[in-house]
Formats: sequence, structure tokens, C-alpha cells
Amino acid sequence: MLPLATLWQIARRDLATRIRGLRLLAVCLFLGVATLAAIGSLTRGITSELEVRGQTILGGDVEFSLPQREATAEEMAGFRRVGTPSATVRLRAMANDPDGEALLSELKAVDGVYPLYGTMRLDSGARRGPPPPGGIWIGKDLVSRLGLKVGERVKFGEKSFLIDGVIAEEPDRLGEGFTLGPVAIIGLADLPATQLIQPGSLYESKYRVRLPESANPEAVGKALTAEFPDAGWDITDSSNGAPGTRRFIERMGQFLSLVGLAALVIAGIGVGNGVASYLAGKRPGLATLKVLGADSGTVARIYGLQILAVAAVSIALGLIVGALAPAIIGAIAGDVLPVKPGVAIYPLPLAVSAAYGLLIAIAFALPPLAATRHVPAAGLYRATVSGAARVDRQTVIAVAAALAAIIALAVGTAREPLFALGFIGAAIGLLLILVGLGWLVRRTASRLPRPKRPLFRLALANLHRPGAATGALVVALGLGLTLFVTLAAIQTSITAEIQSTVPQRAPSFFVLDVPRTETRRFQTMVAGADPKAEINMIPALRGSVTEFAGQRVDELAELPEGAWVLRGDRGLTYSPVLPNGSELVGGQWWAADYKGRPLVSVEQEVATSLGLKIGDTLSVNVLGVEVQAKVASFRTVNWDNFGLNYVLVFSPGTFDAAPHNMVATVAVGPEAEAALSRSIPRAFPSASLIAVRDVVSQVTTLLTQMSQAIAAAASIAILAGIAVLIGAIAASRERRVYDSVILKLLGATRGQILGAQGMEYAVLAGILAVLALGLGLAGAWYVVTQLFEFDFAPDPLIVGMTLLGGAGLSFLIGIAGSWPLLSAKPAQALRSL
Repeated sequence: MLPLATLWQIARRDLATRIRGLRLLAVCLFLGVATLAAIGSLTRGITSELEVRGQTILGGDVEFSLPQREATAEEMAGFRRVGTPSATVRLRAMANDPDGEALLSELKAVDGVYPLYGTMRLDSGARRGPPPPGGIWIGKDLVSRLGLKVGERVKFGEKSFLIDGVIAEEPDRLGEGFTLGPVAIIGLADLPATQLIQPGSLYESKYRVRLPESANPEAVGKALTAEFPDAGWDITDSSNGAPGTRRFIERMGQFLSLVGLAALVIAGIGVGNGVASYLAGKRPGLATLKVLGADSGTVARIYGLQILAVAAVSIALGLIVGALAPAIIGAIAGDVLPVKPGVAIYPLPLAVSAAYGLLIAIAFALPPLAATRHVPAAGLYRATVSGAARVDRQTVIAVAAALAAIIALAVGTAREPLFALGFIGAAIGLLLILVGLGWLVRRTASRLPRPKRPLFRLALANLHRPGAATGALVVALGLGLTLFVTLAAIQTSITAEIQSTVPQRAPSFFVLDVPRTETRRFQTMVAGADPKAEINMIPALRGSVTEFAGQRVDELAELPEGAWVLRGDRGLTYSPVLPNGSELVGGQWWAADYKGRPLVSVEQEVATSLGLKIGDTLSVNVLGVEVQAKVASFRTVNWDNFGLNYVLVFSPGTFDAAPHNMVATVAVGPEAEAALSRSIPRAFPSASLIAVRDVVSQVTTLLTQMSQAIAAAASIAILAGIAVLIGAIAASRERRVYDSVILKLLGATRGQILGAQGMEYAVLAGILAVLALGLGLAGAWYVVTQLFEFDFAPDPLIVGMTLLGGAGLSFLIGIAGSWPLLSAKPAQALRSL
């Protein structure tokens, strides 16, 4: 065995003479590794920033959130005993300008020590504490949409405020969660004058506590919960100040990482094709080394070092791009992200991406490399005619081990291993289907009758002759076309959901906090504006689930999968009849005049996640009072019609003793909509009017951003698929040169040669278009219905045009790859064989 230094010297000199053949290997690995590293680094960058800024995002070391009530004197004393508390109250309210225009806003009242962490910044500079008495700070959207400016007045409820500044940065904005309007901040002492908080009003009190450095936030939360077991508060600590944002980023990161991994696996096929093409071009050198006495192992090590060197450089460049991606994306699209990722290097996602790249290179480069070990020098010289050599058992084991390591790495690093395993299984299934189809096409072509016309006979022979690249072309074309269809179906389904389905079914307004005593007056006002108005009013309360089926929520080490209803407080209601948009799927609904022990109807998916059965108990804490109800029924709910429905619906009389108001949906014509947007806020100062078009706009923006992220990741996979197609063409180029030269010598024209190859690609593209349509729609259905939970409604025209365009592009790439063969000179080509 030659020393490694000698092997590298031979490999480097040979590589320096012709590195062009490994460009496909370099491009495929670079694309895949860069995509994975970028997605992983961006996800880690955002979650790290959430961790680092946890205290600022939350507004304290620990937060106690109370729905529809403020803390008692005893609870406040408990907060002061463990640290420095800061109180805020947050509610939705209508901002009214002097001209009578109104806009839904998030009104936030803060105390004298706000903020405990971070800095409140206005356009005029940093501030601490609340605005001056009678003053207010407003968000920039409120300024632009109502045309307000500093020094003017804006009214909330029954109080008019002087605008003291425009908010530039609210330190705990992300921790406040989803909002439906621009923020406005007042002093806590000014809140009573607005008269917005009445018995039953929907608002939230938050008490952030700054703890001593030695204190453990989680332990403090548990201790105070034990001291006040009936408080009913929701506790969050600074280690996860924005849990919803964190979960969303991690889940989208995992999904995009799996898409990136699929792109890398697709690129791996290109790696295999590229290596096969490169080694085919090195055939004389391989034979020469063997004639001079080099054994098969030495030859394999020399060319293995070349492949490894190019792979290492490609992986390194991909890691550099991936490491820089968070900073670049943050600079370009910083407003789209929940927080700008920090400028740092995140070793773990880079190490995982590098491992993927190396394993892919090994798995797909080994078979063509190992094949040269078992071919004698004479066989190498006539390899163009005799075909490829067999791959030994050791190579098969090594490739299988590399693929197993890839699967283990993907599942082991996934947030949801079963989802990752299913995704990988689907990808492997797709590859196996395409490989099987390639075999079937070759076998079928070999058994068909030979056409009488020479051009058709030649095209048919190209599909099954020895050394034909049919299998590689089927995989390459199939992957590319399937990805085209999948992406088109996803995009058009999302577009149909947010542009067609929602606007047709949605009401004009949601109205919150309509006093129960004013229900009839409210209905009369709406009917006066539009006699055909559709009004739906139900009671509305807030409460948190404290017990289900005998299990206390605060005693659970970990929440059950999908049990989001246990996180924080939830909307509650009661009804004598089955709500609109609900369908009973288990149990029985109570009588309209039911009077007895509290009963509850639970949404089916939530009931499944909690493991509930008919007859189990479920308890909720409302305003510090725990109410236990018996599970009477399960329901499915149609959530996409923007109607009023709740996960938990209780029987009449359950919350009679609790103060609460009504919420309503109102569907009216355009003219009445404009009139009511002015009259309702004036007639009901405590009510909040939510225009559904604003909700649709926010949802549309969010979903568009998600679909764009999927499209970006899928585009990398499409580029990898195109690279695979180019690699498949390149891998068979020398064999096609041989065929082209022989045909020319026999009298074939350039048009006939090109026509035969064009027919070959057209037949493959036509067969694969049908398969890609089915596979692509199946993949898109899973993403749309399972990830987004939308109706699957792809646009047939756009999907069909995309498929046709993809097939046409694949055909043109095949023809373009065949064009250089026509200029091959017979004498020169025959001398090189």
C-alpha cells in the first residue's frame, strides 16, 4: 500500500488536470448543505435570541397572568415578598379620533416601575414608567391610520388622552402575543376613568416580577401557586417568554429542514451521476494505473481522495453560506421575523449539516467508485461497450450504513421524531417508486415489437440498450416534475383558502364586550342599519382548565401532545342549543331548559388529545372560582367560517354567578358596515369592534410568508432535481458520443440523431408527468391538510400548466445536453474510445 502522502500527490496532480468533471458533485453538495445550514442556523438564531432576551421579552423573570380580574392585596403581597412586581392591564378597545373615526387598538395600562427589563423608546427618546397623567403613547399604525400626531387628542372609552409620544420600541411586545390592532399605552392610574373595565369585561392583568439573581423562577412560580391554589393564574418564566413564537419557529424550522434534507438526498443522486461521469472520463487513467501495477484498492483510494477533497470544499462553502444566512436574512427580511437573529456562529446546525453532506457524499459516490475495483485494465478500456461493473457486498453494506446514519441523524435531531420518520419514509418511498418505474420502462421497452421506421426503432432501443441511462433519467425527471406539481398545488390551495373561502364565509365584524343588559339595543341598532343583517350573540368568559379526567394540570410533568387548551386561559361560553358550525359526534346535547349539574361539550380533537371519555370531569377556573363539569358530548367544529364557536361549551346556568358580557358576529352590507363602524363605538364605548378584513389581512400575511418559506426551500430541491437531470445526461454522454459516431458512420443525419433522443426524452417526460401528477398532489395534500389544516383545493389550470412547463423544461434540458454530441468528430471520438 502506498503512503497516504504519495496517494494524495497522485490524486492532486490528476485532479489539477481535469477538475471539471466533478463540478456537478460540488454544485449538488453545496446546494444541499447550504440550504440545511441556513435553515438550521436561522432557526437556532431566532430561538437563541428569544432565550437571551427572555427577561426583556417577558418583561420580568416570571409572569403571573390573570384573566378578567386584578390581583388581590394578598397576592400582591406575595409578589412583593419574592421580588419587585410590575403590574400591567391589557385589553382591546376602540381608539376614537376627534373626527369620529374609530380603530380597534390594544390598550395597555402600565404602572410606575414599567418596564422591569429593557427600555421603552419613543420617537423622542427613551422613557421609563407610564406616560404623564392624562397622557398616552400610541403606535405608529395608529398614527398613520387615524392621521394623529403628538399634541392631539384620542379618546378611549369615556376618557380623552393627550398624545405624548409615538412608540418606537416596546420592549415586551413579543411576549404580549398576537394582537389585532396597534398598541396604545396609558398609566394604570388613568384606566378607571375610561370605564372600559366593567363586570364581565374581557381583559388580562399581568404581574411581572423581577427576582433576585439567586432565585429560581420556576420554583418561585410553584411556591406562589401552592400558596394561592385558587388564583387561576397562568405562569410563564423568562426561559420561554414567547412560547407560541418559539413553538412556531421550531416546527417550521423542522419542516423546512426536512425539505432541505430531501433536497440534499435528491442532490445525492446528482453526486452519484457526477462521480460516474467523472470516472467514465478518467477511464484511460484508471486503466493505465492498473497496467503499471497499481492494485484496485490503490486506484480506488486515489480517486476517492479526489472526490473527498472536492466534497470537503463544497461542504465548507455550503457551511459558510449557511452560517452567514441568519445575518443576511435578518438584514433583508428583518420585519418579517419575530426577532432578528443574533450575529453569531451556531455550531450544532452547522455540524449536523456537514454530517449530512459527508454521509450523502459517501452513500452516493461509493457505488460508482467501488465499481472500478472489480474491472481489469482491459475491461476499463472497453467499458464503453461492455457496460458497468458490479458493486461488491462491502460497498452495499457501507452505503446502507451511511443511509441508516442519515435517517438516525434526522430522527434524532427532530423536534417530532415520528413526523420526521414519516417524512423520510415518504421520500424513500418516492425514490423506490421511481427506481422501480425506471426498471419497468426498460423491461417494457425491451419487450415491445420493433418499429419499422429507423428513427422510432432507435428511440425505443435507447431506452433499454446496455448501459442506457433510463433509470437515472426516470429518477431525475420524476423528482423534478413531482416537486413542480407539489409546489404548485400547495401555493394554489393556500391562495384559494385565504382569497376565496374565507371572504365568502366571514361576517363583517366581531364585537366584543357588549353588555348583557344592552343586547336588545345592540340588535336594534344593527337591524336599523341593515334590515337583512345576520347577528349571532353568545356569552363570553375567560378561564383556564385546571383538571381533566381526574388529573390536575399543575401536577403534570409534561402536557399531552396536542393539548394546547391547557396552556393559559381560554374562551368559554354556555348555550342551550348546539352552536352554529358544530356537529355532535359523541354523547348527547342537553335540553334547552336544562337545570342541573354543570355539563360541558368538548371539541373532538381536544378531547382526543386529553384522552377524555363521556362522563369524565373537566374543571375550569373562572375569576378565581373553580367550576367542575361532567363531559356530556363531543363535537366537530367548522372553524374556517369566522363564526362564533368555542372548544368548551357549557350547559346553561353554569356561570350565572360570574359577571360576563356578550360577543357578537355581525354580517351586513358594505354601506351598513361603514355606518356601524362609526356608530357602534360611540353607542357602546366599552365594546370593541374587530373588522374581519383586518383579521383576514393578518392571516393572509402570515400564511403568505409561510408558503414563501416553503417555496424557497422547495426551490432548492427543484434546483437539485435539475442538477440531477444534468448529471444523468452527463453520466451517459460518452456512451452517447459512441452511439452518435457509429450512427454518423452508418449515414444518419444530425436531425435524425437529435430526433431519436428527443423522442426518448418526450416518452419519459410523458410517462413521468402522469406519475408526478399523482405523487405531487398526494404530497401537497399532506402539507395543506395536515400542516396548515386547510381544505385541499389546488387550481387545476395552474397545476397543469406548471406540470407542462416542468416537462417542457426537462425536455429542453435533455435536448440541450444532447446538442454537443452532434459536433463530435468520428475520427477523434473513435481514437478516444
